[in-house]
Amino acid sequence: MIVDHWPLRGLRVTSPRLELRPPTEDELAEVADVAARGVHRPQDRPFLTPWGELPPTERARHVVQSHWIRLGRWSPRDWALDLVAFHEGRPVGIQDMRAKEFGVRREIVSGSWLGLEHQGKGLGTEMRAAMLHLAFAELGARSATSLSFTDNHSSLAVSRRLGYRADGIERDVLDGRVVASKRLRLSPEDWAEHARTPVTVTGLNDDCRTLFGLTD
Repeated sequence: MIVDHWPLRGLRVTSPRLELRPPTEDELAEVADVAARGVHRPQDRPFLTPWGELPPTERARHVVQSHWIRLGRWSPRDWALDLVAFHEGRPVGIQDMRAKEFGVRREIVSGSWLGLEHQGKGLGTEMRAAMLHLAFAELGARSATSLSFTDNHSSLAVSRRLGYRADGIERDVLDGRVVASKRLRLSPEDWAEHARTPVTVTGLNDDCRTLFGLTD
């Protein structure tokens, strides 16, 4: 079975309304279909890589290829975990977390997207809360960071609700112009103070921990 060779396939993160887990190939196709139907309003530009503005077919393909690329490049020293979020048994988006030298640094950075049809229901907050439980309670992270454009008010609101603190500004180039992002950081103490969502993690065995760069 594939889980014998890739133990992360058995990882499950469950919150009251959601289940987050690595997708099967068919489930990856389903979440790509969600992306094809839209991930943000036409007037918004929430991503530094503007994949949400691609035509629907290309948008879906981007989701599939990005997932495969991350799997193919995975190493315990440099990894990116895509967890598809399922609501009432159907995929609604992807919550990711990424790290370099996690076994030493114990720091993750996260990102996410939610299908436009599923936004405004609190699912984005619940997705990130579930991921943070995995990072802090299960993997022993010492810091979690997030970046959002200064005008991405919904993402910034999620961060505030979950206890992140301001950690500076980053400047990048998008379409030939400078764009500013707010960098936010969450400590274990602030996470514990703001954690309100009950989360259960299963399938995180020693082989999984090794893939995350954890050896003890």
